[in-house]
Amino acid sequence: GYREIVLTGIEISSWGADLKNGLSLTDLIETVCAAAPGVRIRLGSLEPRTVTEDFCRRCAALPDLCPQFHLSLQSGCDETLRRMNRKYGTARYLQSVELLNRYFDRPALTTDLIAGFPEETEEEFAKTLDFIRKCGFARMHIFPYSIRPGTPAAEMAQVPKAVKAERAGRAAAAAEEMRSAYLQGCVGRTYSVLFEQPREGKYLGRAPNYMEVLAEGEHLHNIVKNVQITGTNGQVLLGRLLEE
Repeated sequence: GYREIVLTGIEISSWGADLKNGLSLTDLIETVCAAAPGVRIRLGSLEPRTVTEDFCRRCAALPDLCPQFHLSLQSGCDETLRRMNRKYGTARYLQSVELLNRYFDRPALTTDLIAGFPEETEEEFAKTLDFIRKCGFARMHIFPYSIRPGTPAAEMAQVPKAVKAERAGRAAAAAEEMRSAYLQGCVGRTYSVLFEQPREGKYLGRAPNYMEVLAEGEHLHNIVKNVQITGTNGQVLLGRLLEE
């Protein structure tokens, strides 16, 4: 009776590498979609370099694949990304963002960000703020850097705790602006909503883009209904059920 399957793991972008038969994550997604027609398929966190033209073209042809993509970022500054030993830079990351926006209709792009990574300067953090605004994320998870003993970063010059907290706060404020803008852009659209549980005398569910939707209704648990979005309270979308 499940209506949604999430493909998740430590590093789903590496799926198929051990098989050494040419199969990739894209092949897996296509196979699961074909095996479970009518069931939503949602992806876990992706390495940005997974998103190529071929990935987008093939995935956009799958009607049950949810247009929500979580691309790990951690920093929007190339110098900081190099200290983190990340295998991508901001130019490659932005290429992934642009490809997803080209092939999908207003996809929800989400990410993680670390504020105050060792040796991060104010100039570097400013680059990160500019970059995340350029990406226009629908939602972000933001964390102040915390020391992991035994890692190279633990031996680097640390950013003061108060500075890390202040930068995380500024990033969170920017993320909230982008989230509000994304939600506002959903108003007037119609989404198929998978309802989960009652809330505030109404029923709460999620649209394919993972945005929460609140609508009038009863006994809707695990039921998918078309909902026209009439507004937002800044946190969730508000809508009304459409007659079928």
